[in-house]
Amino acid sequence: MTSERKLFGTDGIRGVAGAFPLDPETTFAIGRALARHLARTAVRRRVVIGQDTRESSLSIADSVSAGLTEEGVEVESAGVITTPGIAHLARCRKLDAGVVISASHNPWTDNGIKVFGPDGYKLPDAIEIEIEHEIFADIEKGTDRKTPVRSGVSSLPGKRELQLDYVEHLLEKVNAAPAGLELVVDCAHGAACVVAPEVFARWGSSLGIEFINRDPNGQNINDHCGALYPETVARAVIERNADLGITFDGDADRALFADANGKVVNGDAVLLLAARAMQAAGRLPNDLVVATTMSNMGLEAALKRSGIRMSRANVGDKYVLEEMQKSGATLGGEQSGHIIFLNDATTGDGVLTALQVVSMVGRSGKSLAELVSDLKVFPQVIKNVRVREKKPLMDIPEVARTIREAEQALDGNGRVVVRYSGTEALARVMIEAESEQQMHRSADSIVVAIQQALGL
Repeated sequence: MTSERKLFGTDGIRGVAGAFPLDPETTFAIGRALARHLARTAVRRRVVIGQDTRESSLSIADSVSAGLTEEGVEVESAGVITTPGIAHLARCRKLDAGVVISASHNPWTDNGIKVFGPDGYKLPDAIEIEIEHEIFADIEKGTDRKTPVRSGVSSLPGKRELQLDYVEHLLEKVNAAPAGLELVVDCAHGAACVVAPEVFARWGSSLGIEFINRDPNGQNINDHCGALYPETVARAVIERNADLGITFDGDADRALFADANGKVVNGDAVLLLAARAMQAAGRLPNDLVVATTMSNMGLEAALKRSGIRMSRANVGDKYVLEEMQKSGATLGGEQSGHIIFLNDATTGDGVLTALQVVSMVGRSGKSLAELVSDLKVFPQVIKNVRVREKKPLMDIPEVARTIREAEQALDGNGRVVVRYSGTEALARVMIEAESEQQMHRSADSIVVAIQQALGL
């Protein structure tokens, strides 16, 4: 059995809605394959499914549900809900799996399928590979499911009690809402539209909150809004003279922020803020935080000044979590806004992160800008190169040589990280350096080498 994954990336299965592997035949096979896996590992075989607001999410959820139910699995729908909401429900309700239909920050034309185990964690790579083999075996056998399958399970609006269960879970994790803060919250026309307004309304009336981009139409998710466009909420903060802005991605498993000056506050700054607050409260075991290879060197330096160590994992909240579990850390995350509070959740949760940040800012008596003011960010550039295949970069002589030359030029005063995206056909080139001129020169040379070897 090969260990190479063909369907699952770092965040589930993702692609263009309606095309392989998100065509009706394959999504039905995915449901059946997951059901067969559960037949070997579970007794009752119960699954909860949820989705974001994309036009295609409902039909994909129905097709996956039909595959599950045909194999005898009991499926219930939470309707539109965040990705971490499904992870929570799978765990707290002692279900055998949770399935989310979402492509996170991708455009509305894309979609995806994420699966959580009964413990609320994303499936290990080995199990994803096992399910892939079941999927391809089912497709090779052939099926008459050539048209969209309507199971009726996900066509329902979703059980209100499931959504409320998750809302109550979030509110249990934070203290009373701080008084007097004025917030702007960008829901990205995504799953946060259902959850965030209810959570903040129940949290307390002492906050002034204005929600923007909360009217999904199936095609406007992430459209120049949300965590992919944090400048949108940053502008809104300035226009409304607010204290803080919050912006989610399409499935709300991550959040970014804006301070009162309209400056974007990314995941690195959130890790710094949260680490210090948790350390002061005695809730940061071993004074350790887990970040990724993409986190800025400035974060490491700022944490060190507070006596906090930082370890780096591969990019992907799945791999951040693995490193946290190995090291005993309870806080970890990514520059992109995936923050994991492991004592409170099993995956990155944008709404939980928002509640925690607002609570920390309120308790401190300081502004968000003041709390992260000593985070001196090294100049950093990230360039994406679309590729036709993902051949190991260091196996390509010219690319490997160019990367080595860039590292030698930085001479320890910067970092070079070149990797493939786990969800798209992209190579990502990240350079940090004290010298912006050297940073851009090194990045450009690596980009050219990759384009010549693998570019479209």
